[in-house]
Amino acid sequence: MNYIRKEILISILIIFISVSVTGQNNDRSAAESGIKIKKSKKRKKKVKLPEIDLTNWKVTIPEGKGKGGAISVEPPEILDYATNETLKPYMYNDSTKAAIIFYTYPTSATTANTKYSRSELREQMVPGNDDVNWTFKQGGTLKAKLSVDDVSRDKNGKYHKVIILQIHGRLTNKQRDLIGQKDNNAPPVLKIYWQDGKIRVKTKKLKYAGVNSIGILHEEAWTDDEGFNFEEEVGFRKFQIEVKVTAGKMVVSLNKTEFAVYDDSNMKRWGVFENYFKAGNYFQSRDEGSFAKVSFYELEVNH
Repeated sequence: MNYIRKEILISILIIFISVSVTGQNNDRSAAESGIKIKKSKKRKKKVKLPEIDLTNWKVTIPEGKGKGGAISVEPPEILDYATNETLKPYMYNDSTKAAIIFYTYPTSATTANTKYSRSELREQMVPGNDDVNWTFKQGGTLKAKLSVDDVSRDKNGKYHKVIILQIHGRLTNKQRDLIGQKDNNAPPVLKIYWQDGKIRVKTKKLKYAGVNSIGILHEEAWTDDEGFNFEEEVGFRKFQIEVKVTAGKMVVSLNKTEFAVYDDSNMKRWGVFENYFKAGNYFQSRDEGSFAKVSFYELEVNH
């Protein structure tokens, strides 16, 4: 019995040594022939979260019932946007590239004074309060890194336009009551568009330079300028926008290489209004089946 066990153990030992030597010889042969042996490793996908502080922003999405039914989510609720089921279709994380995605398409839920849908942030200097804003005299700087990832085309094959950044004007309660307006809305002094792969800037100018201090508060006193197109084509790549506002002056830059400078009487007289920054995806189409998706990697505001 002991003899049989001994024979079995010897046989197992011989097989083990044979397999081990064969493996070493195969490795040596592969090395000599220049073949690299790769050991399979399971790679874990890295989760990257965007480093954007939403403490001073609220978001409006094209969700709601009926015309003008768009809803907004303010701080502190917006800080949990990643788990907010209502926001998820329109504002969500892309953890592969550390970005917040803003997605929108035409819906019946819009905001006042517009027919277009938006998934867009609105600055709140005091979280949860729309009544505290800033003037050109106080100044402000916005820096953003973003990309337009996907946009539908119109019937002529051109991409639909998207407003990605804005400075919107606002009347104080006193100004609103003075001109008998029902709300605090004033014109946007700045709109930055993504248009066919390029960045276009539009601002406001007075229809009549001599308008008085009350007339200037009416939206009808202002009109759009002719617009400015940056030369660089950004396409669907990342790009950087910086907007810097000081008393009577506004400067918009693209990738720190091109600049649009507004320093004239229109900007000086715009100082009568309060303002707030906006950022995201304000989609400029009502075409059936149209859509746009915008990624924000960085967004920072200082006053």
